[in-house]
Amino acid sequence: MAFSSSLVAAIGAYTTLAPAAFFTILALMACVYHLVSAFFVYPDDEAAVKRSLAPPIPSTEEVLVPPPEPVQLGDISLEELRTYDGSDPKKPLLMAIKGVVYDVSIGRMLYGPGGPYAFFAGRETSRALALMSFDLGDLNSDLDDLGEAELEVLQDWEEKFKEKYIKVGKIVLERSKGGDEMESTQETKGGS
Repeated sequence: MAFSSSLVAAIGAYTTLAPAAFFTILALMACVYHLVSAFFVYPDDEAAVKRSLAPPIPSTEEVLVPPPEPVQLGDISLEELRTYDGSDPKKPLLMAIKGVVYDVSIGRMLYGPGGPYAFFAGRETSRALALMSFDLGDLNSDLDDLGEAELEVLQDWEEKFKEKYIKVGKIVLERSKGGDEMESTQETKGGS
């Protein structure tokens, strides 16, 4: 009891406040300290993360879906190739150059939906790549009227694709009812 009476006397002598006012102010100061210090915590502090009002943002590894494993398709028509344009995330992402179909799934950020080259996905792109064109009319294999410079550009693209992506098939123009190829793009266009 002697301690509490000496504490009350000391509070009154040094602060000129009533003990109730002194302890109220002390409690308010402690609350303000905790509130302000919550703004200046380290990000790896688990308690701070739990107190956070917003849910944590997932990392890019969690958001991205891994590309499907390359599947050897063999002969494929242009119509079938169109289904591999990235609209179905369970299917591989394919595109063709000079009649050869490549799996470009590992380049989904470039060739997938929303990517800068999504225009080429699911298409035969020889002419467009040779001309460096984003014109819908250039998405074909017609190289007849191209000059040497454009064919060289296409050859560079083809080499890059051979090095980076897996060949999974070949474009055929038509299939008979039995599924045999009638005519391949490479045979009609004289490709290699």
